[in-house]
Amino acid sequence: MTRYLVLAGQTLVAVALAPALAGFIRWLKARLQGRRGAPPWQPYFDVRKLFGKEAVVSHTASWIFKATPFLVFGTTVVVASLVPVVVAQVSPFVVGDLFAAVYLLLLGTFFLALAGLDTGSPFGGMGASREMTVVALTEPTVALSIVALALNAGSTSFSQIVAHTLTQPSAALGPGHLLAFAALFIVTLAETGRLPVDNPSTHLELTMIHEAMVLEYSGPYLALIEWGAALKLLVFLTLAANLFMPWGIALSLAPMALLIGLGSVIAKLGVLAAAIAVLETRVAKLRLFRVPELLSVSFVLALLAVMSTFLAR
Repeated sequence: MTRYLVLAGQTLVAVALAPALAGFIRWLKARLQGRRGAPPWQPYFDVRKLFGKEAVVSHTASWIFKATPFLVFGTTVVVASLVPVVVAQVSPFVVGDLFAAVYLLLLGTFFLALAGLDTGSPFGGMGASREMTVVALTEPTVALSIVALALNAGSTSFSQIVAHTLTQPSAALGPGHLLAFAALFIVTLAETGRLPVDNPSTHLELTMIHEAMVLEYSGPYLALIEWGAALKLLVFLTLAANLFMPWGIALSLAPMALLIGLGSVIAKLGVLAAAIAVLETRVAKLRLFRVPELLSVSFVLALLAVMSTFLAR
């Protein structure tokens, strides 16, 4: 019972921290650009405000449009429960691994694209088409980049990968490890709609991808979409932090180990979020036809990581 309570606790921690992570990136970007910016906790006020507003739904929308926010948020919460956030138990008390996480995220993206098409909005259709182009290259890359670690661990379980990296810390500096981390970081930018693939702070129709699909949402529906997007960013950064740099994560349910695990994941997420903020103030958005080139590079990096790991065994 204690294990399940800890699992539920770390899932709630991930859900609660997600808006703060997105808000921290916005605040740091504003500071780097010489602006005051909104405080890091501003997304909490935004979500609360949206939950208090009335949802306006097009009369041409079907049940898909109304069900998508719940499905996007729900699948992301389930993935957050599979990812080792604070504790990585070696004993398999969680059903689900790398492939379950990848395809659950893909399920939410698929329904979000359907919702963009559902209202008949030209912007929604444009965003859905672009999103599917991006996802076709990012989802295999996510799987390949983590498979490079799974080959050494002999398992696709996140906990087993973390345990293996902790027992062999020298592997974290190997070429396969570093190539896989670079591939996953590029994919994180694409999957979460960050620069240089997408710009989360604009509504310019010529550049929108994620924002175009959610343009018709309002009220509580939009709150769930925005919260789910922030949680998806936290999930990807947690994968990059705890699979490739698992030091500090708790391997037992002792209170002190859990506190150290919580502190370490917050510190690592802060470093990765700062890296994203610095990157977004230094690069411009790529033209749409150049995005597949960048994602192809990430796929090649992940493939090289798998080959390097396989040959080094």
